[in-house]
Amino acid sequence: MLTILGFAMIATFLVLIMLKKMSPIAALVLIPALFCVFVGKGAKLGDYVIDGVTGLAPTAAMLMFAIVYFGVMIDVGLFDPIVRAILRFCKADPLSIVVGTAVLAAIVSLDGDGSTTFMITVSAMYPLYKRLKMSLVVMTGVAAMANGVMNTLPWGGPTARAATALKVDASDIFVPMIPALAVGLLFVFSLAYVLGRRERGRLGVLTLDEVLVEEKETVLVGAGSGKSPARTGGSGPALPEGPDGDEGFQGLDPHRATLRPRLYWFNALLTVALLTAMIMEWLPIPVLFLLGAALALTVNFPQMPDQKARIAAHAENVLNVSGMVFAAAVFTGVLKGTGMVDHMATWLVDNIPAGMGPHMALVTGVLSIPLTYFMSNDGFYFGVLPVLAEAGQAHGVSSLEIARASIIGQPLHMSSPLVPAVYVLVGMAKVEFGDHTRFVVKWAALTSLVVLGAGILFGII
Repeated sequence: MLTILGFAMIATFLVLIMLKKMSPIAALVLIPALFCVFVGKGAKLGDYVIDGVTGLAPTAAMLMFAIVYFGVMIDVGLFDPIVRAILRFCKADPLSIVVGTAVLAAIVSLDGDGSTTFMITVSAMYPLYKRLKMSLVVMTGVAAMANGVMNTLPWGGPTARAATALKVDASDIFVPMIPALAVGLLFVFSLAYVLGRRERGRLGVLTLDEVLVEEKETVLVGAGSGKSPARTGGSGPALPEGPDGDEGFQGLDPHRATLRPRLYWFNALLTVALLTAMIMEWLPIPVLFLLGAALALTVNFPQMPDQKARIAAHAENVLNVSGMVFAAAVFTGVLKGTGMVDHMATWLVDNIPAGMGPHMALVTGVLSIPLTYFMSNDGFYFGVLPVLAEAGQAHGVSSLEIARASIIGQPLHMSSPLVPAVYVLVGMAKVEFGDHTRFVVKWAALTSLVVLGAGILFGII
């Protein structure tokens, strides 16, 4: 019964948010509360929620201060050169912009943190998508898939969890998987190319005046009031003549009062130091972002009214994301506390045909796609993976093969409603979570299958 209710709870949540019958926060809270009553453990709902909130509190704190930190960096102009460089490279071509999104997300993902990746990627690319009237779900989908492939880095989380759960070396898992993961990343870039061609066909290509780009720091992120450049090669709507009323563009006005050009290198070095400290694990990530946000505010805006203004400017993003994380804590707390997640995992493992025993690596790879979407990484790697590994060893399949196969599902996992970082992505991009889910699930699942196929082809799995 718990197995059925667990799957029913997840299905109900996904259907309601994709049909936009409920907001994600309301669905994450009310649906698990209702199913907790169905299970007959309504009296323990408070305990489950507190356990879930306690587990996700550090993540919520990290996201709160990370949003403030990167919001301040956007305000002071740290990412303006990135936007201008991307624009010069892309030439205002939707195809190049979508591919550039995938490349940027993959590069920034080297820091191993999805939230940071999404904040930087959206900060750089959102103004271009808005100004060219491109599909924002294309941006969120491509960024999530690129980050999902790169999330398999040894310091990214899943690989380390698999190594810990099966008591193997993380490098022994990751290094042999590099060819298959490279194929997956190339597939994401190819998919970005296809989606970019679709956007180009829908909207066309802008003709940019080179002098305008260099002297006005590009009309796509500027505050100029001149005429808009002409659009060629498509039948999309004409660009507005200025950014007035174009939400999301005011933030990258090259003449905004919050710019701190004299502190540019301080802010750049501070960001590099912060990311380095995060990768080297010198301090817990929430502590690093708390210190970084406080230092960035103090140095860039020494006057108290200015600091309050910057915090207020980013309060909406902070509230939306942190609220979503704590709401997700209700969902995960009920799943775990009632035992539904354990029963779901056991049911799936028990229903693996006996004849598939010698192919447990393949089975693990296939199961990792839906399971890491419907479960947290901790639940899958510490709850399900050891059982799969034990079944594989009984048929001569090594723990390393099982571990390598277990990271296959990460491209889809990064869009799971149980991943806090995805709420940073859709929140900053101002995209409905249901719209993002409808768009990305099929492509992310296909990306995972491509990685799995490459792993089999290369003899890795």
